[in-house]
Amino acid sequence: MKTRIVLLFVFVLLLSTGFSSVSAKVNIATISATSSDSLMVEFSLFWEAYKTKDYKFAYDHGWNVINDNPTNYLQYKPFKKMEDIIIFLRDSVATTEQDKNMYADTMIALYDKAVQYDSKNSDYFIIKKAYTIEVWKNAPTDEAIAAYEYALEKYPDAPSFYKDRLGILYSQNDDGENGYKLKALQLYSKLAEEDPENDTWNTRLKSLADNPEELADIMKRSWELDKENLSKAYAYAETCLNYQFYTRSIEPLEFLTKKSTDVINYWRKLALVYNKLNKSDASINAYKTLIELEPNNRDNYFNVALIYKDLGQLSVARSYLQKASNASSEPWDLPIFVEASLYEQAARDCGFEFDDKCVYQLAVDTYAKAAKLNGSQSGAARDRIKALSNSVPQQEDYFFRKLSSGTEIKIQGKCYNWINKSIIVP
Repeated sequence: MKTRIVLLFVFVLLLSTGFSSVSAKVNIATISATSSDSLMVEFSLFWEAYKTKDYKFAYDHGWNVINDNPTNYLQYKPFKKMEDIIIFLRDSVATTEQDKNMYADTMIALYDKAVQYDSKNSDYFIIKKAYTIEVWKNAPTDEAIAAYEYALEKYPDAPSFYKDRLGILYSQNDDGENGYKLKALQLYSKLAEEDPENDTWNTRLKSLADNPEELADIMKRSWELDKENLSKAYAYAETCLNYQFYTRSIEPLEFLTKKSTDVINYWRKLALVYNKLNKSDASINAYKTLIELEPNNRDNYFNVALIYKDLGQLSVARSYLQKASNASSEPWDLPIFVEASLYEQAARDCGFEFDDKCVYQLAVDTYAKAAKLNGSQSGAARDRIKALSNSVPQQEDYFFRKLSSGTEIKIQGKCYNWINKSIIVP
């Protein structure tokens, strides 16, 4: 008789309260004639009170469900609903620190229950428990740090907000012996690697050391204690690069490229460092490796061209500029602009005879091509055209050589065998 009364009560409750279609999916037919009857009632009361934001009433009934066995109700997210309720009660109902502390203990107990029953979302509850211990409980530093360390070990992909909380605890509580500064450096270095667009992590790193040299020394020491650790090698390299310690950055970057031969980021940084240190051959080889790894990246060809230009190997430089243009998915004025500068450089280094003036004209013609694209170099290209106006052949130069308008003049001369181009008399 008692069972039927309970079942009838549930049925009437569902009808009278307009229990949602989601909650109506609970299979009443499977309710046993024992404690599951009252558990269904408790969940129904909890659900309806939560929907109507009667959180005080929902609180006790929610705990009755959770303390019994919430397994059959996980699809309705009872733990997250109880989390909402506790947050509301702590922020809106609790009036004393004692009450707030009670709700903090309650929240921690809730998260423990959630981890026990809701394994699918356990990562979330573990990291939220650590936050509650730190912020709500205002626990001793070591306790809060231990909670975050455990949570992040279980949930390494936790939002960076929580990792930053741990980093702040580390940095604010280093005593020179507990190793917290080093842990903070490692944590923020990893964040900087994972999220290089976020300046917060580099700012945190810079604030940890008294000077850049000390920071680099700390990062190096961390790597040397765990020499095969790629993350620590990268953290040391990044620290060196941030402070332009290019010579120091070579060792970790060379280590990284040897250990991970196909990681583009490592090769790009190493190529840059070699170039900064005027290690031209090494830089070219690094960029050629990048070309093999990403043959459609125009920047790699362009960077090689610039190095050859600085070496005075103008013909090779031009060939890489052409490869850069071919690799570009759209018209790109920068390689054309630099090609024009190659001709200008060649003429400047050779002399100021008629053949040299013709090369200056070739430079002007090429700058004009760059200007027509209306890209980033269009203004600079027009400026160079004006600057070279007195260096190109004048009308009298053509007249005395009986060269009429439209005549093709092949570029020639001992300095220009590599050019193999012509100009047209205007």
